[in-house]
Amino acid sequence: MKYLSEYRNFEATKKYLEEIHKIASKDWNIMEICGGQTHSLVRNGILELLPEHVRMIHGPGCPVCVTPLNLIDKAIELLENNVIVCSFGDMIRVPGSKKSLLEAKANGGDLRILYSPIEAVSIAKENPDKEVVFFAVGFETTAPANALSVLHAEKEGITNYSILASHVLVPPAMEAILDDEFCTINAFLGAGHVCAIMGIQEYYPLVEKYRIPIVVTGFEPLDLVQGIYMAVKQLEEGRCTLENQYARVVKQDGNKAAKDVINKVFEVGDREWRGIGEIPHSGYVIREAYKKYDAEAKFEISNIKVPENSKCIAGEILRGIKKPHQCDQFGKACTPSNPLGAPMVSSEGACAAYFHFTDNLITS
Repeated sequence: MKYLSEYRNFEATKKYLEEIHKIASKDWNIMEICGGQTHSLVRNGILELLPEHVRMIHGPGCPVCVTPLNLIDKAIELLENNVIVCSFGDMIRVPGSKKSLLEAKANGGDLRILYSPIEAVSIAKENPDKEVVFFAVGFETTAPANALSVLHAEKEGITNYSILASHVLVPPAMEAILDDEFCTINAFLGAGHVCAIMGIQEYYPLVEKYRIPIVVTGFEPLDLVQGIYMAVKQLEEGRCTLENQYARVVKQDGNKAAKDVINKVFEVGDREWRGIGEIPHSGYVIREAYKKYDAEAKFEISNIKVPENSKCIAGEILRGIKKPHQCDQFGKACTPSNPLGAPMVSSEGACAAYFHFTDNLITS
């Protein structure tokens, strides 16, 4: 197949759905890791087309959703102290402890919405008398571009640029989910875009340690249904291996150039996840050699700590313990225009997917 439309072909997708119905004989819980996968499953009605005993559990696969409140408060602190803060658009309406970045902008903060961190470096160059910070949120997927912005600033001798980094890593999150006492996951659909950067080598130890199937998939309906079929087939046959459904994009070793850039600027460290807490070795932190580009160190804001919103069950949703419609606040006190937590406002959040695409009807 060469064209995107072929992966949205209903007849091809229907054949895999029929095969899933034929082979699925037991109750299976399969977690899709990425929020893009969740949105595609919900938007295309795939959840309703699967057998009742094949349940999709929505994982923590949205970097905006897992960004803790205190990090958003740090960005707002900078914005309210005459710093130009640059961000991707999906972060600006996510609530902090008291307000969002968008509300801080409305109060006079200089917030710039960009498509690339390299644009933020240019803004710093054009405004040498102002400090410029890029809010660098993401999984491994966006880490190369953020690392490149640091290297570009260094090459240009730009000293008024830094990044507020919150890069989280997928494999440690999967391990934390599997170690949770409430975990009922039987198989995973791995996030194809992350694996396009990092490759699939990191997943072999998880398969071996937890004896659990992992199938790396893309994001179109045919990708997902084929991936679910591959996972169910393994489960029904009593096998547990790592399979790559997304082979047209994902290679065994990933993108070497991208990984080299990441490893030059970042190193692995502990990270806090919204609603989950700190997961050891689950994120990227800026290496000592590039600390002058670390906004937390530069502006001494690492001490900002705030509790999570007690009314938001984002942690339970991100760990796959509950689904969005099982939250008492869903569609009531919590809506996209008035979100209590990131999963309702993010473009990849599970709560947003349920709100926009299900009419609140899914009950399983």
